Amino acid sequence: MLSIKPLHFLLVVLVILIWGFNFAMVKIGLLDLPPLLLTSLRFLGVAVILVPFVKPPKGRFKDIIVISLVLGVAHFALMFNGLRGLDASTAAISIQLQVPFASLLAAVFLKDKLGWRRALGMAIAFAGVVIIAGEPRLDGQYGYLFMVISAACLWAVANLIMKLQKPMDGMTILAWISVFAAPALFLLSLVFEQGQMQAIREISWNGISALFYQSVLVVVIGYGIWYRLLQLYPLNIMMPFTLLLPPVGVLSGVLVLGESLTLTFLIGAAVTIVGVAIILIRRPTTAQPEIKGT
Repeated sequence: MLSIKPLHFLLVVLVILIWGFNFAMVKIGLLDLPPLLLTSLRFLGVAVILVPFVKPPKGRFKDIIVISLVLGVAHFALMFNGLRGLDASTAAISIQLQVPFASLLAAVFLKDKLGWRRALGMAIAFAGVVIIAGEPRLDGQYGYLFMVISAACLWAVANLIMKLQKPMDGMTILAWISVFAAPALFLLSLVFEQGQMQAIREISWNGISALFYQSVLVVVIGYGIWYRLLQLYPLNIMMPFTLLLPPVGVLSGVLVLGESLTLTFLIGAAVTIVGVAIILIRRPTTAQPEIKGT
């Protein structure tokens, strides 16, 4: 069995910590900026940083535009709007439904054999989120929860689209979907949100830090390391590490935002992670994170 070098293991842990704590950082950013505007500025930062260093995807702009609309615009708009009303812990667990959604789409459109074990994993993962949804603290927040679950579904759709297309460099995808997603999201912000200029003028250092975190740490550093490691190790080595994301996301809510945990939530979270683990162990390529959701 191929093992991972100690330095590379530490790098993987660093990436998981960066991605996991982003749930809390998005919540911090939403204190200063409305969701669509925050998402737009996030992608603007990524585009400014990455585009000068990647080649234009010649002949692939149509593919990029489709991905940017599904993933960059629809997924992130729903995810950030959902996070506005949900605590980071609930969002960190609920978004993991992207894995069973991806598995289901792969079975339907890629003829990937589902099998009883992965079907069981899907059922367990959804059951875990249902347990969490039954908590009293989610009363009146089901619309936000639905947004996050819809965002998970759209991530799976975008993942499927990328798998149906010819392979493309990961950083190129990230850079150029940002080019198209940023202005589209800004236009949506102008239509559905108010006070954009005032919010930008009055943004605090916490808000600026949240934007920097999402653009530089999550995307440039996080994905830069992740894609490099994927060139060195097979998916069956790398994918199990992503199971650490939900507990780290929950931890970010507790440590950074002071969120409380209940026994019901912990049971639901554990059930969801077990279901996701079954799917990843059975078919690591099914839910390979071409681009992470948050």
